[in-house]
Order: sequence, then C-alpha cells, then structure tokens
Amino acid sequence: MSFKQGVNNLIKPRASQHEPDWSLIITTAVIVVFGLVMLSSASLVVAYKEYNDSYYFFKHQLLGLFAGIIAFLFFARVDYHKWKKYAFGFLIFSIVMLLLVFIPGLSAEYGKSRSWINIFGFSLQPSEFVKLSFLLYLAAWLESRHKKLEDISRGIGHFVVILGIICLLMLLQPDIGTLSIIVLTSLVVYFVGGGNIKHILAIILLSIAAVSIMAHFMPYQANRIKCFIDPSYSKDEFCYQINQSLIAVGSGGIFGRGLGASRQKYSYLPEVYNDSIFAVIGEETGLIMSAGLVLLFMFLFYRGYLISKRAPDGFGANLAIGIVSWIVIQVIINIGGMIKLMPMTGVPLPLISYGGSALLAALSALGILVNISKQTRLR
Repeated sequence: MSFKQGVNNLIKPRASQHEPDWSLIITTAVIVVFGLVMLSSASLVVAYKEYNDSYYFFKHQLLGLFAGIIAFLFFARVDYHKWKKYAFGFLIFSIVMLLLVFIPGLSAEYGKSRSWINIFGFSLQPSEFVKLSFLLYLAAWLESRHKKLEDISRGIGHFVVILGIICLLMLLQPDIGTLSIIVLTSLVVYFVGGGNIKHILAIILLSIAAVSIMAHFMPYQANRIKCFIDPSYSKDEFCYQINQSLIAVGSGGIFGRGLGASRQKYSYLPEVYNDSIFAVIGEETGLIMSAGLVLLFMFLFYRGYLISKRAPDGFGANLAIGIVSWIVIQVIINIGGMIKLMPMTGVPLPLISYGGSALLAALSALGILVNISKQTRLR
C-alpha cells in the first residue's frame, strides 16, 4: 500500500468530496521529518548534560508527534463545518485556557514567562491551543458579520474588544511572542473576512504605540529591542543569544558544517532545541538547505492560500488563510529574530522546535486545512 493510499484510507473523502491537497500533506510531512532529524542533532549535547540521555528531547518529541498525527487524521476526517456551531464555545475555551496559567498548583514558570501548566505530570502551553480555538471563533464570527463589519458596535468594535481581552491575558503572563502571532493572524483573517483596511491600519498603529509603552515598563522587552538595534550593546547578557545565533548561522556558510557538526550547540547557544533551532540548522546545513526550508514554508502558505480562495464558504476561506498565516507569521518571527531582521521574541519554529503542545496544535490546524481542501471548488 502506498503512502497516498494509506492516508486516503484514514481520512476517507466522502462521496461529495474529492481527494485532499496532496501537495499540502507531503510538504507538511517533509517539514516534520526534517524537524525530527534536526531536533535530534541540535539537542544531543544539552539532553545528555541535563538528563544523561542524548535522545531525551527526541523521544519526547516523538510522543508529541504521535498525538499530533492522531489529531491531524481526526480533524482531516471531520467535516470542518461542524466546528462552526461551537464558535462561541471556542471563544470561552480560549479565555479559560489563558486563565489556567494563573491558578496556583497548575501554573508553571519557564524563563520570565508564566505561560505553562502542569497536569498529571505533563507540561502544556495553553496559548498554543488558543491560536487555533480563537481562530475558529474568529472565522465563524466574521462569516456571520460579513455585512456588518463597518458597524462600530457590531463590527470593528466587537473585534477590538474580543481581541483586547485575549491580548490582556497574554500580556499578564507575559508572552509577547505568541501575542504577536495571534494579533497579526487575527488582522489577516479580519481583512480576508471583509474588514476595512483603514480599521486594520488603525489597529496596527495602536499596537505599535502599545509596544512602545510596554518597552518602557518592561525592561526585558526593551533590552530585546536594544539588542536588535545594536547586538554589541550587552554581548554577555541581554544580547548573548542573538550574538551566538549570528555566529552559528554565519559559520554555516553555503553548505554548512555537516549534520551533527554544530559547535554552537555545545552550551554556547541557548535554547538550541527550541526557539534557537534554526541557528543550528543554518550552521549544520548551510544557506542552501536553510533557504530550502523557508521555501517549503512559503509553499505551504501558497497551498493554503489556494484552498482559501477555492473554499466553498466564508468560514472555510477565513479558517484556511488563518491557519497558514499563523504558521508563516510564526516562521517569520522566529527566523527573523535568529538572523536579526527583527527583535527576538522567543517563539518556536513551527513543526520543527521541541514542544508537544505546539506540534499538536499545528498538526490539528493543518488537519482542518486538509479537510477544507477536500471540499474546495474544482476549477
């Protein structure tokens, strides 16, 4: 049985549906497999140092991948229209998940952010699931309000209030990186859903003003901006990660040092298995392979754009463009931070970095995208 036949049997297109977008499925599979290989290489040293097991992170990622594959197949089979009737429930779920991190006994701090919870010995990051649940609500709401978006109270006003609640809860953690992804993805979906470009520009200007104010009251974020402007500002403290990342990427050259040959992963580069993994990819595989990975993500966005364009309804169109925008925006923020195109925000590289919550949420979303692709209008 071929790969294509096996997947087809698992997701079973109905009589009224056609085959899924195989380019999307294969591209996702290639990125995930490449991610496993690079995670295994990048995490060897720190895994042995901290857990006396060189493959500690790799084995845990396999567990997350197993759960992610099950979720992917489930969402690929279930008609995405069914999720629309639970739209308000997804909004409540988003708010509740973000509140869980403030409950004593459940919350867990990681670095300077309190955005994790511990349940039965497992660590989860609720904000990863909020990316999808809030997107499901927003896609359904925009379809229902398509002709009322110009109305202040029922259109842009409602959108700003709901997004503002999510933003406030994210700021209290604080998790600026995930907040940026949710805000930017929401604006893309709002525009595709029929929102006024003037309203979107106004929100962007307000967001820039808010970031400026936050930088004043949150020294940690202010230092990230200073490091972006001048990496030599504090080489051994605040700008340590960006400097080590630039060394890693630069030393990789065109073809890289070779798989497993990274020097920066030997306790020089922080978070090598998480948000810094692209620096190790650049060092070990070089410019050509790193650019190839970026092109794969861009192709993923292109396939999602086509699915959105050919979706049978507004809900499907909003949801499809939202899913691929979320993933590509996160890729841009992660890689942009690693190569100093923008300030670092500490977000993982989708489908690549270590983290069961992130992998499960991303594969669930891509499963929904596959289901939409089975119902698109054929040219």
